[in-house]
Amino acid sequence: MNNFVYDIPTKVYFGKDEELNVGKYLKEFGATKVLLHYGGHSAEKSGLLGKVRRAMDDEGIPFVELGGVRANPSIELVRKGVKLAIDEKVDFILAVGGGSVMDSSKAIAHGAANPGVDEWDLQLKKVPFTKSLKKGCILTIAAAGSEMSDSCVISNDELHMKKGINCPQNRMNFAIENPCLTFTVPKYQTACGAVDITMHTLERYFNKGDQTELTDALAEAVMRENNKAGKICVEDPENYDARATMMWASSIAHNDLTGLGRGKFLQLHQFEHVISAVYPEVAHGAGLAALWPAWARYNMPYNKDRWAKFAKNVWGVDCDEAHPEIGASKAIDMQEDYYRSIGMPVTLRELSPKITEDDLTKFADMVSENGNRVLDGPKPLDRNDILAIYKEAF
Repeated sequence: MNNFVYDIPTKVYFGKDEELNVGKYLKEFGATKVLLHYGGHSAEKSGLLGKVRRAMDDEGIPFVELGGVRANPSIELVRKGVKLAIDEKVDFILAVGGGSVMDSSKAIAHGAANPGVDEWDLQLKKVPFTKSLKKGCILTIAAAGSEMSDSCVISNDELHMKKGINCPQNRMNFAIENPCLTFTVPKYQTACGAVDITMHTLERYFNKGDQTELTDALAEAVMRENNKAGKICVEDPENYDARATMMWASSIAHNDLTGLGRGKFLQLHQFEHVISAVYPEVAHGAGLAALWPAWARYNMPYNKDRWAKFAKNVWGVDCDEAHPEIGASKAIDMQEDYYRSIGMPVTLRELSPKITEDDLTKFADMVSENGNRVLDGPKPLDRNDILAIYKEAF
């Protein structure tokens, strides 16, 4: 087991109607003026934003608002939010939404606490920083795990780049998680969330590391139960228990718990990030699903025993110790079939008609930084490996 530090400062308020207490929670964390940050019209139409505004009014907490967050949040809106937060002397950012809103909120919090520094330079780690505004969230979709993660991913459309930064300042001070708020999430987005949750744990599971049996058992349980719950949520959107399982799986799949003692690098996420950087309309979870079968089959021969363990403990496949690749291949097929069953693409052609064969070389160059970067893992992936996986996924 590798050395690790596990420090999760996020306080979670989980259950029905917890969003009604957001004003009290903001007061507990010392908020004196809040930037309420959200996406499109769904939070307004559902009445959630109205409840949040009333809760802050009841506690006498002034606030300003910034909506318009899209999937794959943009640095342009982050810059707008930073200016608003500084001009209005905001000291707390409240995200109402999913991963995109939360990541945008994190980036705004960093920029507002470090005035005079370009927000994209912060995202690229060109400028070290230790300060950030306090932040919290009300989760409306189970997917990204940003509510408890140390990750923040922002897109720059002008540069066709999508970059993530991992640091302690990305941790939310609190997260409100009411599974009922996810009842109206469309089936496609629910399925995208199920994919993203599993991948956050699965990619950690296949990182370098030994003798992590307890961590492995936690990871396997998250993957098993999330697969079950995801299918139920797609078919029965108002099933509270399944929505609750997905929501909690989202949080613990990406708060580092399911990878403790192993490496953290998420290989497959690197493949997807460049696709949704070039084509921002691509949903992150769908992109992961489209890439996963090719990535899994390419990696499996280099880590057969580990894949056989995944097959047995996640999919219940009996594996022959002399030929672990047989059971491992069957489990990969089963995971791929599962993605089909919940309406996810399993090839790049299915993901988007805009993606062409000519794009594949460009994607490989972007991931590998023109051949200067190798993706770490049990099978390190250089540019040739990366291109081969893209071609197989196409």
